[in-house]
Amino acid sequence: MNWPASLQARLGLSLGLVLTILWLLAATVTAVIVRGEMDEVFDSALRETAERILPLAVTDIVGREDQGVTQRLAPIREHDELFTYLVRDAEGLILLQSHAADPAVFPPYDAPGFRQTATHRLYSDAALQGTIRITVAEPLAHRMSVAREIQMGLGLPLLIVLPLALAAIVMAVRFSLDPLRRFRAQLEARGARDLSEVAADDLPTEIGPLAATLNSLLARLREAFEAERSFAANAAHELRTPLAGAIAQAQRLRSETSDPATDARAAEIEATLKRLTRLSERLMQLARAEGGRLRMDRSADLRAVARVVVDDLARASAPGRIALTLADTAVMSDIDPDAFGILCRNLVENALRHGAETAPVDVTLTGDAQLIVSNDGPVLPRDTLSRLTVRFERANPSTDGSGLGLAIVVAIADRIGSQLILKSPRPGSSSGFQASLRLPTDPAETIARDAMRRT
Repeated sequence: MNWPASLQARLGLSLGLVLTILWLLAATVTAVIVRGEMDEVFDSALRETAERILPLAVTDIVGREDQGVTQRLAPIREHDELFTYLVRDAEGLILLQSHAADPAVFPPYDAPGFRQTATHRLYSDAALQGTIRITVAEPLAHRMSVAREIQMGLGLPLLIVLPLALAAIVMAVRFSLDPLRRFRAQLEARGARDLSEVAADDLPTEIGPLAATLNSLLARLREAFEAERSFAANAAHELRTPLAGAIAQAQRLRSETSDPATDARAAEIEATLKRLTRLSERLMQLARAEGGRLRMDRSADLRAVARVVVDDLARASAPGRIALTLADTAVMSDIDPDAFGILCRNLVENALRHGAETAPVDVTLTGDAQLIVSNDGPVLPRDTLSRLTVRFERANPSTDGSGLGLAIVVAIADRIGSQLILKSPRPGSSSGFQASLRLPTDPAETIARDAMRRT
């Protein structure tokens, strides 16, 4: 027998089977005991009947004028005679019999006591030194009928009680497993990066150690991730000062030398140090995305943050290349503005770096808090798209970049319960690339905006 995989089904099935077997066994034992007690009661009734009728029969027979005549007693009213009897003399001549007695079912008298044939249970007794003998008979079918009624009385309730008992067992098992079901629901509702302890106060004592072990494992994982993030953030932060000093020295060397070869080497060193500086900044952003608090207790308008980020990038590295489109109404969200700025900056920088140099980068923030960044360029294969969010993965290894921009965006999207969607070519075009994600919005603001639209 293959047991079901569900613990609830296993408990319900096993308890139901045990209850059914025990109940049937108890009913069988009860029926056997009741049958034995019933036989004793009927035997006692046979004997009492014989002992009460025999003195009356002796008085009647001795006082007769005509000896040797068979007398059949007529019934006072019609009824089923379950006990029948014959009164015979020593030679077997019938002297007295009940109205429904059939002499054929009465065997010859042999001795006082009980006797049983294939169809009847009999009791015999004698008086006057054995000259007057009585035999009382009861049909075995009567006893079997009574036994069947008793068995039906014991068995029929089982057809009602057992289903009710099984339903009660299922409900009891389901109620008992509710804490475990809530514990599972808590685990299923958690995000992939949520390593906080799971509440397990109401779990049964058998499951409690499992929850404690799980929480201990989550705590160790949380400490390991915190140590990793702290190391990355601290290392990146500590690198900024020496890198800035090294860049300054390289720039000074270039300004002081007149040798073209030395100037070229100093320029290469400066470019490498700047790449290291950008990488350290990306590592700090990644540590912030994975470890910081990205949802706030209050909402803010994201349009101002998007405008600041785009203006800064346009002024620093891409004048005239970024086309910003903002919603007419406020885009309220509880995402940390700094986290949104990191997210927006990485998407735009990725589009500027990997898109066509002469084509504009379109940045759109819609009223329903959807951020869309698209650029023109060659179409990327599907397998390349699936790898872009992997850390240190770049679509074109020859281009400048750390390979962490989209990985940072994905980390922030996971933490705020969103998903980064990459498409190539961009919708409505045969070329280009588009990245989009939906930001968390203020429910009250969303309801108010929908109401305004309907009116």
